[in-house]
Amino acid sequence: MNTRHLSFEFFPPKTPEGKEKLIHVHRKLSELQPEFFSVTYGAGGSTREFTRDFVLAIQAAGSSAVPHLSVCADEKSSLLTLLHEYKDAGIKKIVALRGDLPSGMGGPKQLIYANELVSFIREHFGDSFELLVAAYPEIHPEAESYEKDIYWLKKKFEAGASRGITQYFYNPDSYAYFIEQCQKVGIEAPIIPGIMPITNYHNLIRFSDSCGADIPRWIKKRLHQYGDDIDSIRDFGLDIVTSLCENLLSNGAPGLHFYTMNQADVSLSLCKRLGFLDADAKH
Repeated sequence: MNTRHLSFEFFPPKTPEGKEKLIHVHRKLSELQPEFFSVTYGAGGSTREFTRDFVLAIQAAGSSAVPHLSVCADEKSSLLTLLHEYKDAGIKKIVALRGDLPSGMGGPKQLIYANELVSFIREHFGDSFELLVAAYPEIHPEAESYEKDIYWLKKKFEAGASRGITQYFYNPDSYAYFIEQCQKVGIEAPIIPGIMPITNYHNLIRFSDSCGADIPRWIKKRLHQYGDDIDSIRDFGLDIVTSLCENLLSNGAPGLHFYTMNQADVSLSLCKRLGFLDADAKH
């Protein structure tokens, strides 16, 4: 097992073909012996069954699977059922997130914030699960202020979370400053940098606009210059993200959490460069 934390994130497949492909991706990334694989949970629980099914499949395959969870106030009973199912399956960790409604969905649903969800799980399950939460080095897009965002992060840890995973970013100084500010308010829990490989310019712009992640102007300009030259984008992305990861690890980051976009090859290449896997290993 690696001494530095390593984990990978998937979004749940919705078709038999997608599931078969992702099982292959999981198998390839398993060679890196990560601490866990996490599986996202769509807004308002829109992928609940898909998430559960793939979490259980990963766990049954011998890996540590970590489901993402979010919930609305009127869904607590179904959440308890799901948590009991996860506990019975041997799941040891949960990523507890704020509840979001799917785009365009209105109605009276009362959203539960992440610190409340952490408290809810602790109330009903004690220490059965390790709880991880989201952190935002470049500020959550809906935060009142930088200070308020860190205030609410601290509330998540006070409620019983043990580690954080960040939104992705490409400026290592934003992470260093964020950790410094967290420590000033007494947050000592490990906060793992989230890493987004660069493989598609248009998708990256779209994701970043929606989640508030900043792409430095010089990176954006270079990617735009490459147009549809996929190989050049991939090579440039590997160099940029490798440098970012090396900077983070050399300056004390506890490890890395890769947003794989359900692909194996780029994450494998990055991890080889970073020494998580012998470069001569076969895949």
